[in-house]
Amino acid sequence: MLEIPLHILYQDEHIVAINKPHNLLVHRSPIAAEETVFALQILRDQLNCWVNPCHRIDRKTGGVLLFSLSKEADRAMQMKFENREIDKKYLALVRGFLPEEGTTDRPLENEKGVMKDAVTYFKCLQQVELDIEVSRYPKSRYSLAEIFPQTGRTHQIRRHFAQMRHYLIGDKTHGDCKHNKMFEERFELNTMLLHAKELTFEHPFTKEKMTIIAPLQKELSTILEKIGMVLSEL
Repeated sequence: MLEIPLHILYQDEHIVAINKPHNLLVHRSPIAAEETVFALQILRDQLNCWVNPCHRIDRKTGGVLLFSLSKEADRAMQMKFENREIDKKYLALVRGFLPEEGTTDRPLENEKGVMKDAVTYFKCLQQVELDIEVSRYPKSRYSLAEIFPQTGRTHQIRRHFAQMRHYLIGDKTHGDCKHNKMFEERFELNTMLLHAKELTFEHPFTKEKMTIIAPLQKELSTILEKIGMVLSEL
C-alpha cells in the first residue's frame, strides 16, 4: 500500500528529493491511462507548490527521484542531467552469478529506431544460491549488483543486463518469466527489484557537492533478507 505523504530525502528552496515507492508512476502517462495516483501530484499537494520532475525513473523502480521547485531550477537541473554531470548509483537483484565487476557498452535503440551509445558499469556486491528449482536447473543463483549508468537511455539498466542474460528480477518486459514467477510464488514479489540508491551532483545555485541517498524500500529489503542477502552491508 502506498504511504502518503511521500518520504522527503532532501529539500531546499530550489529542489526536493523523495524516496519514490515502487509501483508509483512519476507523472501521467498514456501507457498507463487507468492510473490516477502519481508522484508529481502527490508531492505538489504535499508541499502546496509547483513541482516538476528533473528526471524519470521507471514505475516499478524505487528510490531517489528529484524535483525542481521553480522553472529556473528545472532548467538548471535538466541541463545537468543532459550534460551527464550527475552520478547515478542503483542496486538490482539479477539472475545468475555476476563477475566481480564489469562494463557493458552495447548501443541501444531509441524510440525512433536510432542506435545510441550506452555505457553501464557494475560491481557484484553479493551472491546467493537457493535450493529452488527453476526451469531445468535444480538450484537458482542470483547476484546483487551495484550499477553506475554512464548514459541515460530508456530502460538502459534493464536492457543491458538482459543482453548479458543477467535479467533483473521482476522485470516483466526484458526479464526472465520463469524466475519472475518463482519470486512471485515463493516471496510474494509484486514489483521490480531495482532501486535508485544515490544521486551525486554539484548544486546549481549553492555549488555545494550533494549526495542524496535513498534507503531501500520495504519491497526490496524484505526479499533480499528472505534469500539471505546481508542488508547491513548496503
